[in-house]
Amino acid sequence: MLREINIDWIKWIDAVWLRAEKIQEIADKYDFHELDIEACLEENQRSRVDVYDDYLFILLNFPKYNRNQKIYEQNEFNIFLWKWFIITFRDYPNTHVDNIFDKYSNLNELKKEIDEDEEHKLTSAFVLYEILQAMLEKLFKVRLNISKDLKVLEKSVFEWAQIALVKDIMIKKRNIVVLKHMLKPQRSVFKLIEFQVNKLFDSEIEVYFEDLEDKLEYVVNEIEMQEEHIDSIEDAFKSLTDIKMNWIMTVLTLFSAFLLPLTLITGFYWMNVEPLFMADKPWFVYWIIILSISIMIMSYIYFKKKWKL
Repeated sequence: MLREINIDWIKWIDAVWLRAEKIQEIADKYDFHELDIEACLEENQRSRVDVYDDYLFILLNFPKYNRNQKIYEQNEFNIFLWKWFIITFRDYPNTHVDNIFDKYSNLNELKKEIDEDEEHKLTSAFVLYEILQAMLEKLFKVRLNISKDLKVLEKSVFEWAQIALVKDIMIKKRNIVVLKHMLKPQRSVFKLIEFQVNKLFDSEIEVYFEDLEDKLEYVVNEIEMQEEHIDSIEDAFKSLTDIKMNWIMTVLTLFSAFLLPLTLITGFYWMNVEPLFMADKPWFVYWIIILSISIMIMSYIYFKKKWKL
């Protein structure tokens, strides 16, 4: 999908799932650097800002939730910014960005909604700010969703610590690690964006990008705390699993200890070996049963004192 609008003297070109040939065509039209074009065409690029005389190239990564696999995937944003244009290449559709694009699609109606003091904000830098602001707002929802998932997971672990929970714990842990690795390096990128945008535009826009930095910092800190939380849940799950396994082994050990005397005595007398003590007396079987039960009771008393059962 490719679309563009003119906001006064600013052009915004927005592309989603664009074919490599079309990306190359747009890049050649604006004479972008070949390394930036390569970054747009290749996947899993690191976040960065490249500064040129004619434009800024900004590469950011935001999470995209895969509902089928219940994991977060990397949604790459490639942004070319200059005073009179902004070009955005995205890997996935995003309703937040679409809403911003629709808002600017009808400039006449937009101008009726804003006062004269706000008109100066209609720069490519302010459009970039709104895009990043929307994506960070989405990250706040991601953070809240993860927090809710962790509370449910923690409750499940302590209520019914089953092996099936291992998969849920590992998926949640993987999502948190992906978000951390995706967003943590972008703190320095956001600082560089603020610095470069402040050089290109008036200083009044600087406060908006400082706000973005604070929000990203908050999200990253929250994710780091969630990482500690999921680690504690995993440790609790392992401890509960070990306790259950130890209890099962204890029961099996006690069961074996109780049956061992009976098995030994009955096995000895059932071998039909002559002569055995009182083997020819039918009533002696009752003494064997009494002896076995007595040994079992003494074993129980011993283990109870020894293991404090």
